[in-house]
Amino acid sequence: MPGIRSARLIWLACAALLALALSPSSAGATSRIKDLANIEGVRQNQLIGYGLVVGLNGTGDTLNNIPFTKQSLQAMLERMGVNIRGATIRTGNVAAVMVTGNLPAFGTQGTRMDVTVSALGDAKNLQGGTLLVTPLLGADGNVYAVAQGSLAIAGFAAEGAAASVTRGVPTNGRIPNGAIIEREIEFALNRLPNVRLALRNADFTTAKRIAAAVNDFLGVKTAEPIDPSTVQLAIPAEFKGNVVAFLTEIEQLQVEPDLAAKIVIDERSGIIVMGRDVRVATVAVAQGNLTVSISESPQVSQPNPLSRGRTVVTPRTGVSVSEDGKKFAVVKDGVSLQQLVDGLNGLGIGPRDLISILQAIKAAGAIQADIEVM
Repeated sequence: MPGIRSARLIWLACAALLALALSPSSAGATSRIKDLANIEGVRQNQLIGYGLVVGLNGTGDTLNNIPFTKQSLQAMLERMGVNIRGATIRTGNVAAVMVTGNLPAFGTQGTRMDVTVSALGDAKNLQGGTLLVTPLLGADGNVYAVAQGSLAIAGFAAEGAAASVTRGVPTNGRIPNGAIIEREIEFALNRLPNVRLALRNADFTTAKRIAAAVNDFLGVKTAEPIDPSTVQLAIPAEFKGNVVAFLTEIEQLQVEPDLAAKIVIDERSGIIVMGRDVRVATVAVAQGNLTVSISESPQVSQPNPLSRGRTVVTPRTGVSVSEDGKKFAVVKDGVSLQQLVDGLNGLGIGPRDLISILQAIKAAGAIQADIEVM
């Protein structure tokens, strides 16, 4: 029926408009709690060890210049029943290295982890080398993993009689899955009465929004913001003894983070990063480049042939002053980040001058943002 079809189209159009009106605004992007905060206590632990890399093609340490490599080589061979005390060692296939790695959270015995190997002496290249058994120690001095294996080097070095080429860093490499975890770090997550979320970017508003999102999801007040970087969660009765299931539900909740207006400046490279909430009060900005050019063109004064005069040099100096970019712009009150950038770009200035202008606007009290100089 035409009338029924028209009524159905009108109903569908109204439903679409209603859904559009009720849809959340896309002005602020939301993120998962999983991406905004870490679980306190669930963390990596750094490990370090000292070892030897063997099998190098003459690119290892110079034993006469690096005494600790020679001592380590002697001690290793003595443990294997080879006595070389007092003997002259001239091998160039051994290098002393530092081995580092991160013990993952809840790493269990027998699982593997990646390690990084870095030359400690004057070795030129670790390519083709093999790391011998190296204990990896934690901050408490205990051995938590043991590393061994063939190195993977990203860079390379080649040289001839009169030229050489080096790409990357050939004295640094990795061993994927090169360490075996021997000791676990005890952390009873399921027995905790409460869990604390540590925000990666501390902010009062974000902490409050996370607590509100958790409470709305569970229907009871279990989350409470303690400070700008910490939200404490009390484990509900139905999740007692099963904190993993509780955190799985919580970390998927969407929250819109809020950050303070900030401008980050790297004066070394001229990089400027501005937050979206940067606002500027009404201020006038003028920018001009003053250039002073000085040129010397001395002239020689030559006397007549039969005179008793002397040849002298007459200095002549030319000085010129030019000023480019004589522009004056007014930045209106409460402009957005895009309008601020467009207005400053309209002055025809580069990043270096823009850094000085932003600092001057901040000094005038006309910019509502923190400026952080790296």
